[in-house]
Amino acid sequence: MARRRKKKKHEDHIDESWLLPYSDLLTLLLALFIVLFASSSVDADKMEQMSKVFSDIFTSGTGVLDYTNIVIEDDAGSQNQDAIDEVDKESTLTPEEALLQQYIAEQSERESAMAQDQEELREIKASIDSYIQENELGDQYATQLLDEGLLLTIRDSVLFQSGSATVQPSYRAIGDEVARLLEFDPPRSVIISGHTDNVPIGSANFSSNWELSVMRAVNFMKIIIENPNLDPQWFSAKGFGEYQPIATNETEAGRAQNRRVEVLILPRVANKTNDEQ
Repeated sequence: MARRRKKKKHEDHIDESWLLPYSDLLTLLLALFIVLFASSSVDADKMEQMSKVFSDIFTSGTGVLDYTNIVIEDDAGSQNQDAIDEVDKESTLTPEEALLQQYIAEQSERESAMAQDQEELREIKASIDSYIQENELGDQYATQLLDEGLLLTIRDSVLFQSGSATVQPSYRAIGDEVARLLEFDPPRSVIISGHTDNVPIGSANFSSNWELSVMRAVNFMKIIIENPNLDPQWFSAKGFGEYQPIATNETEAGRAQNRRVEVLILPRVANKTNDEQ
């Protein structure tokens, strides 16, 4: 009788279907952590790397284990975030607020430049005052710092004879010295103006004190711009006749003060008040 062979017991199959959703879950978790990490510090290189990761994951079906060695650098992240925050802040401004902000910034810059310019003019005044004191010229020269600029006043009796617009040869050195004091780098605009008293002109060469004051300013300016270090384009001359007195014309002392030549050194940053006048 044939011996019946005993069948081997069939081994049970292990169900691994749970691995698929588990893998998908890990992939989604990885994506979540990458987003959270990247949002803490925005960086162009980081965003490019993260974009590539997402693109590969969701288009080519790459598994989570393929990206276990990804390193996203975080250098200068905080600086970039600060810049982005500033841009975001500006982008939220209304057109009116943006215009106001620009105006305030421009005014602040202008006031800073004006303050620096005034300090330079004070230094120039100190230099001229020192020259006046050292040469004992206090009765002939005077300086004054105004909103319009630095004003140097010269009594006309030092430069001209009565009724004449020609600078006396013995006093041409005054023009040369003033020219040296006007050597600025960068240059400044300078206005030279002539003034007279109210006594009618008695010269056949001039029909009015106005003409006399203009020619005195022009002739004194000519001496100044003979200095090779000065550019004539920065200089101009004016005449005011008797119409801008600084003292009374009722006395000889007052009239002597009114007969003068003024050298106005202008600021580089114009005062807005002066511009409107």
